[in-house]
Amino acid sequence: VEALVNTLEVALVAVVVTTALGTLLGLGLARLRTRYVGPLSETLILLPMVAPEIILGISLLLFFAQLFSSNGSLAQISIAHITFSMAYVTVVVQSRLATFDDSLEEAALDLGARPAKVFFRITLPLILPAILSGWLLAFTLSWDDLVISQFVAGPGSTTLPMVVFSKVRLGVSPDINAPATIMVTI
Repeated sequence: VEALVNTLEVALVAVVVTTALGTLLGLGLARLRTRYVGPLSETLILLPMVAPEIILGISLLLFFAQLFSSNGSLAQISIAHITFSMAYVTVVVQSRLATFDDSLEEAALDLGARPAKVFFRITLPLILPAILSGWLLAFTLSWDDLVISQFVAGPGSTTLPMVVFSKVRLGVSPDINAPATIMVTI
């Protein structure tokens, strides 16, 4: 139960921050269409998606050891989950904005609407499905992550996938089948 609560805390914190930052980054990258920003920024954004999780886990372990010199905590797991899942939200929002019709915003601005009102009345409702998709994708990634959590976690900050993995190595039992079924159902 403690591992389940830890997993939910980490996932919810990571998803809220990831969704906000990923949406802002996706909006910014879709609006900044310059020759220099495109290839470099896309490479940096896609890097956590294509890098093997073990490499990301080791580098985050070294980063946290140098920066905090601590043994791991739920906050560090949350930061690690934000680091790798923000790329997914950014890509989803950015791809939605690639097919966005800019004439809708221009028409609202021509009719006298302020930029903030245009964003909240036109842009946000049109990209909301992408934001929700990114939220669900980030939640699923954070909820199910084992490799990165294994490297970053310390004593007392175990998550449910870590508990399930450690018990499965000893053999499959009914007390593992129940949380595994719940995880798959969710």
